Amino acid sequence: MTMLYEAKTLSGFKLHSRDGEIGRVKDFYFDDHHWAVRYLIAETVDWLTDTQVLISPYAMAAVNKEERFITIELTKVQIEDSPPLKSDKPVSLQFEESYYGYYGWPAYWNGPNMWGATAYIARTREKTKEANPGGSAWNPNLRSTRNVSGYTVEASDGKVGHVEDFVIDDETWAIRYLIVDTRKWWRGKKVLISPQWIERVSWDDAKVYVNVSRDTIKQSPEYTEESRLNRDFETKLYGHFNRQGYWLD
Repeated sequence: MTMLYEAKTLSGFKLHSRDGEIGRVKDFYFDDHHWAVRYLIAETVDWLTDTQVLISPYAMAAVNKEERFITIELTKVQIEDSPPLKSDKPVSLQFEESYYGYYGWPAYWNGPNMWGATAYIARTREKTKEANPGGSAWNPNLRSTRNVSGYTVEASDGKVGHVEDFVIDDETWAIRYLIVDTRKWWRGKKVLISPQWIERVSWDDAKVYVNVSRDTIKQSPEYTEESRLNRDFETKLYGHFNRQGYWLD
């Protein structure tokens, strides 16, 4: 069953590899093409300290919310021997090609869907072999959820709030929503904005532009810590914006 998690909620979760704990969740890299998480950034202690330890969703088997850990289907040796990426370096396509080639996973940027030839992650070897690329390749540009938090959100008719967090789907590892805090503009309210409603992002100006009005956002269902982010809430949200739910595609 698919679950939705806030990125900041997952921050600090332990990472259990096949042969022991390897660290904790520090951050996520996502692409601005499909708005999907491409890597979990692990915070390690006394292990690979000069290298960014990146874990692809292909290796993330399960999230245990109660005990706050994520199961990683890799060994420590596999991770240690994977292509290195210095902590002060951005993720380049050259690195990704080496990384995916090392693990033998299909490249997500080869094909029209979120995970290349398919919309879902082919975790088994048999399905991986079937997931041959289809369609033209695209050049991924990865962003950090931590760095994008705080970006100003601009509606079609002016500022509406700022990005506080992201809501992630643990099946496809898609970013389903941006959590937008509007408290600087209206009295304490948080709302959800789907990446599908984003017109563009100005990375230089740290601004997210959405193609809906301030009033439409203001009147959308309020998102609180007590909100049950289930299909009923999502249906109400998409209905308010007069959009078709992503689960119907």
